[in-house]
Amino acid sequence: MARRKKVYEGKAKILYEGPEPGTLIQYFKDDGSAASTPPQTALEGKGVLNNRLSEFFMNGLNAIGVPTHFIRRLNMREQLVRMAEIIPLEVVVRNFAAGGISKRLGIPEGTPLPRPIVEYYFKDDKLGCPLVSEEHIIAFGWASQQDLDDVVALALRVNDFLSGVMMGVGIRLADFRIEVGRIWEGDYMRLIVADEISPDSCRLWDVRADGEGGAPREPGPLQDVYTELARRLGVLPSNVTHSPKPTLIN
Repeated sequence: MARRKKVYEGKAKILYEGPEPGTLIQYFKDDGSAASTPPQTALEGKGVLNNRLSEFFMNGLNAIGVPTHFIRRLNMREQLVRMAEIIPLEVVVRNFAAGGISKRLGIPEGTPLPRPIVEYYFKDDKLGCPLVSEEHIIAFGWASQQDLDDVVALALRVNDFLSGVMMGVGIRLADFRIEVGRIWEGDYMRLIVADEISPDSCRLWDVRADGEGGAPREPGPLQDVYTELARRLGVLPSNVTHSPKPTLIN
């Protein structure tokens, strides 16, 4: 990996200055990235697989007209992306009850929701990324009402795409999270999907475990989800032979 100036380091990725103005190099680490993974725990091969999987999903979104920050993959662990101003929110789309929404509202895990539900979480690890309302977001200036309308439209288009792709390989998309960024093209601002799309940011259930009527018999993630998802999508690098267990959305 060429050594460039580090811009930011998170739990799962490092951002470096890109080769051209307005670009960054996104490096995928093997470290865990959620509360279910012990801090600083390295998970062999995870970064390589997430790089390939995120490339696959971002390219698919770009191809159907959903703008993303992804430009191209550079090597096994790095990709070139557009620099964007990240809205400080994790945008979660839920198709089935699981995790936090089941705990808050007492809905049994695996229950299909009446329609996809979009939730916002303030992106601050020290605060535990708390659930926030549109009122909070607008009042504190994190995004405008128009921004939020556009974020919902963007998130639902991503949901349609991901749900279809996953179901095509026998996987049910229970929920996922994305980050959204702003980019400027002259005087025109638009919102794009940023960060990554990988098993780190999705809750995935194997359709083969479903019971009668299509409801998951025992809701839970795929085993070895990184390797299994990459294998089913046909993007598994030949030199990766091990994968960790997945991380989950709250």
